[in-house]
Amino acid sequence: FYFFVFKISHAYSRVIFLIWSLATPVLLFSMHVTARKILHRFRTKGKNVRHAVVAGAGDLGVSLARELETIPWAGIDVIGFFDDKVNESKELKEMGKTILGDINTLPGYLESNDIDYVYIALPMRAEKKIFKILRECRSLGARIYLVPDLYVYGLHHAEMQSLGSLLVLNFNPNTEWKRSFDVIFSSLVLVCLSPLFFIIAWFVKFQDGGPIFYRHPRITSAGKEFACLKFRSMVVGADEQLEQLLAENPKLREEWESSFKLQDDPRVTKLGKFLRKTSLDELPQFINVFKGEMSVVGARPIVGKELTDFYKESAGRYCSMKPGITGAWQVERRSDGSSYDERVGMDDWYILNYSLWTDIKIIFKTIKRVFDGRGAV
Repeated sequence: FYFFVFKISHAYSRVIFLIWSLATPVLLFSMHVTARKILHRFRTKGKNVRHAVVAGAGDLGVSLARELETIPWAGIDVIGFFDDKVNESKELKEMGKTILGDINTLPGYLESNDIDYVYIALPMRAEKKIFKILRECRSLGARIYLVPDLYVYGLHHAEMQSLGSLLVLNFNPNTEWKRSFDVIFSSLVLVCLSPLFFIIAWFVKFQDGGPIFYRHPRITSAGKEFACLKFRSMVVGADEQLEQLLAENPKLREEWESSFKLQDDPRVTKLGKFLRKTSLDELPQFINVFKGEMSVVGARPIVGKELTDFYKESAGRYCSMKPGITGAWQVERRSDGSSYDERVGMDDWYILNYSLWTDIKIIFKTIKRVFDGRGAV
């Protein structure tokens, strides 16, 4: 790096350094993908397969076996289960797996069979059985793994961390990469589209002299409230008019209470209809993203009443992440009549399955839907 910056030696070419810096990550990634594909091909043909048994044939053990079936490239074949209470079950028959014996017979089975992995999928209250397996089986040639049964409590995205000499489970999603992506993406949008921001702001101000932005309290991570920004698409005093509209029209009140939206809202201005149809009213939310109050992709921004009345047991998961400008519900259904339960389900799905690749796909789908103009409110 020193020679590159100051160019003090002819032995170190800047071009070579640049080629090396750019090519190395690409080569490493390509080698990783190639190796993974080769392993996938070999292992799906039954070659280079490792054998495993599971101690515990309950829901946790069955979930583990099914998870391993979804990643055949890992090359782990579950031979069967050991359990003291479960003899046979419908799930085991569907998977073609059997009970090989009870927990006490596990050491003898390992001695007489070539097993690579033992997965302990017992409830944490069965600590005596767990310690027995650890004490008697660690010297019998198989690697032993403990699968914690925390899924029973509906907790997701747990990450083991150290706190001094203690181990703690972090149930907050690991979103460091997501924050970096948000800062870079929102910065580019704010810089590149700044002329468009000023043009829209001028039109919003010119139409009636009212405020440019509409600030609405929404819920972000940990249940905190923030002011979600939008270009104002309604008449001045729209919040006060809402109560009068709902009082005078029972159908509108029913629609509002079921979805917190009005499909044909009379308070929307002509300019506001255009901004909403093209989703340009949501551009100021990139300021929220840059400030760290939202993400580019996430669950829908909602108000506190929605969280308590509709999300219920999903409220904790919702509050584990920041809401997004776009997300699974926005690109799959938008506002075209989907039920509120579907919205909650899509938010749940995203929170449990988010990834960088998922975010990128949602962003491209969002761009397509914006140009289509389908389903926008």
